[in-house]
Amino acid sequence: MAFDIDDDTLQFIREHRVARLATVAENNTPTVIPICYVFDGQRVYSPIDEKPKSVAADQLKRVRNIKANPSVALVIDDYSENWNELKYVLVLGSAEIISPDNDCAEHARAVQQLRDKYVQYLAMEIDKRPIIRILITRIKPWAPGRRETRNGKTD
Repeated sequence: MAFDIDDDTLQFIREHRVARLATVAENNTPTVIPICYVFDGQRVYSPIDEKPKSVAADQLKRVRNIKANPSVALVIDDYSENWNELKYVLVLGSAEIISPDNDCAEHARAVQQLRDKYVQYLAMEIDKRPIIRILITRIKPWAPGRRETRNGKTD
């Protein structure tokens, strides 16, 4: 594992249902979208699901951006009017698109994890669609009063 993660951060990532994925286009224009995801302890997976889209899966902005520049950021957060309760985790990594054809075993595991987390995916053919895989290089949690030490671990 190329990054350190404490138990609280691991639980925070796994229990949340929505994250924001940031990608960058060839012309350096950023795009941020909400995604559903799963985290296996080393990688994040997000399907290109069957919710209505105006273009084919391979023409989606996030897919084109990842193919042009695989560097991505993911933010998982809690907001509260009580700012002492604010919390987020920033995940940095390298993304790629995996398909059921050439990444069968990994793709199938990701599909099962996504279906276990989101009952809506039981009715969708995500097993036949591309999935975004993020290979994580850094995880940075933040909360009021949480300090990062020199070695990247938090107090």
